[in-house]
Amino acid sequence: MKFLRDALDKVKPHFEKGGKWEKFYYIYEAHDTLLFAPNHTTKPKGAQIRDAIDMKRMMMTVIIAMIPCLLFGIYNVGYQHFLAIGQPDAGLLDMIIVGAIQVLPVVVVSYAVGLGVEFAFSVIRQHPINEGFLVTGMLIPLVMPPDIPLWQVALATIFAVIIAKEAFGGTGMNVLNVALTARAFLYFAYPSQISGNVWTYIGADNQALDGFTGATPLALGATTVETGEKVVTSLASYGEGWADGLYSFSNMFFGFMPGCIGETSTLMCLIGAIILIITGVGSWKVIVSVFAGAYGMGWLLNLLAVNEYMAMPAHYHLVIGGLAFGAVYMATDPVTAAQTETGKWIYGLLIGMLTVVIRVFNPAYPEGIMLAILLMNVFAPLIDHYIVIANKKRRLQRATV
Repeated sequence: MKFLRDALDKVKPHFEKGGKWEKFYYIYEAHDTLLFAPNHTTKPKGAQIRDAIDMKRMMMTVIIAMIPCLLFGIYNVGYQHFLAIGQPDAGLLDMIIVGAIQVLPVVVVSYAVGLGVEFAFSVIRQHPINEGFLVTGMLIPLVMPPDIPLWQVALATIFAVIIAKEAFGGTGMNVLNVALTARAFLYFAYPSQISGNVWTYIGADNQALDGFTGATPLALGATTVETGEKVVTSLASYGEGWADGLYSFSNMFFGFMPGCIGETSTLMCLIGAIILIITGVGSWKVIVSVFAGAYGMGWLLNLLAVNEYMAMPAHYHLVIGGLAFGAVYMATDPVTAAQTETGKWIYGLLIGMLTVVIRVFNPAYPEGIMLAILLMNVFAPLIDHYIVIANKKRRLQRATV
């Protein structure tokens, strides 16, 4: 790495004050601090901090935690492709190649466009590059369908970075989760490209099997409200003859089913959760409370069982849709989540409960986790406010006594 350090030091004078590329200093600074830990030291007086973990290193930890979902997503996109066209015995390498061809361009477009916007804002406003997009650039592809047009990924990324982050002042100031804002933008601007039969990549030169519909477990659950068929029976019968057991509970837990690129596997999300919790980057209270809220609401609706979707066993809500991915990577966003310890429990529980309520009572928006997290992002400051007020009252009462 010494040659890289020397190269950066050699060009540094050109970016410093008075240099010919002075206005692009923050682009240089972003690359320098991304590749090497900054050598800043605190002054002799004041608080002394000795830690190599800065914002960029923390963001890299989150990206590492998402790698299991990305790698499994690449494989699963290829696996679902060959399953849909009637070639389930295709080789592992073929599945990975097909998946990589579909997934990697989405990742490249997300990072290229998003960082381009970040660089433009840093030059115009003359402020350091916001590190937050290192994570957002990976989150956006993982919540997209595998067959989404790249220009829509670019458009959604630009919209999310400008409206959800830069308009509020950049990383640390945004109210809404940036990646979910991109997903929501596409959901409402181009509903036909982010719903329906878009969760399995077929390819223009291939023909799907007879009987293939591309319906997700959430869509099948929503249809049982009208058909009256039990959800578990509907899930078990889907894919008979060409993909037996596609929507069995274990298969959905492992993630071998159609869906967003990185959201299908609950197991991979839990591996990511362990990494985030061990490194202290993600809040286990938020993760646990989201799952608990979803299970509790699913259990309550199962008791009422006014229709078959409500009667679905509560534990199925934990493995279908993007609940696990949202709980681990979206709800734990340290900027948009609640900050108080009690507030984290309330924030997570409400996300889980709202996710199931939106799924069951509004079939037009079967993926409730997206709207639930965005809604709770807005209310997170209010939750913290009342938690702090309550703490003050308790302390004042003790002081009076």
